[in-house]
Amino acid sequence: MTKITVMPIKVLAFAGSPRRHGNSETLLDWVLGGMIADPDVVIEKVALTDANINPCRGCNACEKLNACVQRDGMDIYHDKIIAADIILLSSPIYCMGIASQPKALIDRAQVFRSRKYVLKLPIVPPERKGKRLGGFLASAGQNWDYVFDAAIPSVKCFFHVIDIKDADISYLMINGVDEKGAIEKHPAARTDAEKLGKTMLAEIKKRLAA
Repeated sequence: MTKITVMPIKVLAFAGSPRRHGNSETLLDWVLGGMIADPDVVIEKVALTDANINPCRGCNACEKLNACVQRDGMDIYHDKIIAADIILLSSPIYCMGIASQPKALIDRAQVFRSRKYVLKLPIVPPERKGKRLGGFLASAGQNWDYVFDAAIPSVKCFFHVIDIKDADISYLMINGVDEKGAIEKHPAARTDAEKLGKTMLAEIKKRLAA
């Protein structure tokens, strides 16, 4: 009898808040909780406060080199971003936008933008195109319905340059949770987050099996 080898589903999760274990990271953990019990899933969670990712210098050297000139934590996460099947990013909303730690990660994705649009080189092999998913989890203290509007274009840009289309990005954004731990009292956040994790996992399994 032939044994079928199942490749692990790689989930790369970036916790973007400078405040560890706050509302946005809790939301991220709940999403991961919807995936973690599956034996086919390998999860790597990265706290961006510890990731040593410097801001982009805007030098545009990556347009010629197909690589960043900086040597820092992005050397590690560059390849992990390419290898992942599901990429999750969480952030609180600060001053109506994404926090500085995830913004640094997004800006350093300039190397992928240069590769894709300037050098016309692939981000992932052809057989993996359309088989990756992204997710953005966010929390905000304000109750305004437009409080997430400024963050979304940056998030879309990040996922676009790493070859994850709009239709393949999931969002879970909870407002009205300000002080640390406030999200624990939200009536639907945990249920919605765990459901999202399970839904994304079911979808990626379908795509990888196709």
